[in-house]
Amino acid sequence: MPDERFPGLRRRGFLAATGAATLGTLALTGCGGAEHADREENGPPRRGGRLRAAFAGGGASETLDPHLSNLFVDVARAKALFDKLADYGADLSARPRLAEKWEPNGTLDRWRVTLREATFHDGRPVTARDVLHSYRRIADPKKAFRAKASLEPIDLDASRATGRRTVEFVLRRPTAEFPNVLAAFGAYIVPEHATDFDRAPIGSGPFRFVSFAPGRSAVFRRSDDYWDGAPHLDELEFVVANEESTRVNALLGGQVEYAHELNPTTARAHEGGGRIQIVRLRNSAMQAFCMKTDRPPFDDKRVRQAFFLIADRRELVEGALSGAGTIGNDLFGKGYEYYADGLPQRSQDLDQARHLLKQAGAEGLKVTLDTSAVAAAFTEAAGIFRDQAAKAGVTVDVRTGSKDSYWSDTLDNGTLCCYRSGALPIDAHISQRLLSDSPTNATKWKHKDFDALYQQAQSTRDTTRRAAVYARMQRRLHAEGGFLVWAFADWILGTSPRLRGVEDKAPANTMDWARFDKVWLG
Repeated sequence: MPDERFPGLRRRGFLAATGAATLGTLALTGCGGAEHADREENGPPRRGGRLRAAFAGGGASETLDPHLSNLFVDVARAKALFDKLADYGADLSARPRLAEKWEPNGTLDRWRVTLREATFHDGRPVTARDVLHSYRRIADPKKAFRAKASLEPIDLDASRATGRRTVEFVLRRPTAEFPNVLAAFGAYIVPEHATDFDRAPIGSGPFRFVSFAPGRSAVFRRSDDYWDGAPHLDELEFVVANEESTRVNALLGGQVEYAHELNPTTARAHEGGGRIQIVRLRNSAMQAFCMKTDRPPFDDKRVRQAFFLIADRRELVEGALSGAGTIGNDLFGKGYEYYADGLPQRSQDLDQARHLLKQAGAEGLKVTLDTSAVAAAFTEAAGIFRDQAAKAGVTVDVRTGSKDSYWSDTLDNGTLCCYRSGALPIDAHISQRLLSDSPTNATKWKHKDFDALYQQAQSTRDTTRRAAVYARMQRRLHAEGGFLVWAFADWILGTSPRLRGVEDKAPANTMDWARFDKVWLG
């Protein structure tokens, strides 16, 4: 039965939001590990039907402006409507998208990007002027677009179109990993004169806009002229369901065919039962507690170091994730290029934690930990960490906030909060979250010497020497940073047992995650 907390799926609300004549019952198909066998049994992908995908959303303030993408539903909708010049493969390396190729000069401070032949949904070709307009829009100093920090190496005043499909990017400094800039989170290409993103967005992605009701539903239709091949689906609908139980019930009831982000306990309960196909994107999501380093008590690095030592990471993985993940070591990007895996694994040491707190004059410390049911394991992890902190004489008051406003509130407010991230290259994580002018600097980590090391790493041509600079930066973060990274969790999806083509080796935020142009309904 439809859940009354899920207005986008109640029949009357559904029809109002989408303009559909009937809910319909889609013929469903399957996914995940059985995909190869299903291909052999049922033949090639079939064309047609509407896929309904349930995500947690951001309420009435949602937008389809791709440069404002922040939540996972924002990114999934943006990649359906728009394209970037490049995107991250499963190994987090940059793969060409709208860019057909890129070529540096000998000193790595100029890069020539050649665009592929592609068109926007209104039939206009994607040109170098559109690319420069998009990047200049993102870089607007009056705005806080997510990709701004990633585009900082580009001197956009000096960069120019050298042809309809060629751009010469002039950089502020030699940048060896410039393709990662092209793949930056939120760096989508929009038409030069685009303004109305919520009522008539025009992109070059695999789907065209049909309708949008913020906080409820978005409906898109296949673009037959898509440069990478038309999607198999006729239509794609995103429905908003902030409660995980609502997404699961909608999946069980046949109201959706794809449910984003399930809890480990839910996955374990349904795995192998035949009613839901569970797709695990292994070790895909960093799970952390975020300490604000610019305000008491965490402006004292000894307090941060004490909190690192309070955490029993194994207990958090087993209790909050039901074992569906690996322990973290207070650094982002485990297993990615440049990850400092040579640092000793930190473990709980309550005696040393008490000693550090005493040194900092923080004995008997009381602190509020903000959490929410907005993401899997957040509330569970908060409760476990509260109990761990009590053993070190620290009182943690767990405050549960609204799912709709959690991310906007916690980025600037409070002192300690639950945090998570999907996959990004380590250099992108640093540029977006750890530089003095990073737009999503949740820990308020601002150190000019750290910024300078990042610029040095970017400018270092030799991979080994560049890795050494990143290792130096990570040693400092491991010693005194603001992210207490306790795990890398499996990202868990639920789908109809007959949904085909969902990629199971694509970490969240990468090119093939939530890529609905390649799935199909039988």
